[in-house]
Amino acid sequence: MNNRRHPPLTSQRGISLIGLILSLGAVVLIAMLAMKVVPTAIEYFSIKKAIVSAKNAGTTVREIQIAFDKQAEVGYITSITGKDLVISRNGDDIDVSFTYQKKIPLFGPATLLLDYEGTTAKSGIATKSQNN
Repeated sequence: MNNRRHPPLTSQRGISLIGLILSLGAVVLIAMLAMKVVPTAIEYFSIKKAIVSAKNAGTTVREIQIAFDKQAEVGYITSITGKDLVISRNGDDIDVSFTYQKKIPLFGPATLLLDYEGTTAKSGIATKSQNN
């Protein structure tokens, strides 16, 4: 008898249950990591905007620090303050730089350490802090 209702078994296509579970696990891990890293990246870009605004708002070191602190309060910036900024003269121009580290706990003893730095200098190279 020739049974046409059931085609002969050939190679199956698609993802297996184990493959699906592993794929979903990887997606969940990446999503969890992104949920922890994205807020720090958003804060970093807010700091970069705030130093440009502070630089344009003042001519002395203290005025720039105060202007940054006001921007930080409005922009929910908590990683650095105006006193953490490195402010230096470059001829007639003022350069404002910052560097900081953000430590993000992942799970157990594992943490992720991110180094952020930025500057208003045209060269794009941040001035290192003299006071540690």
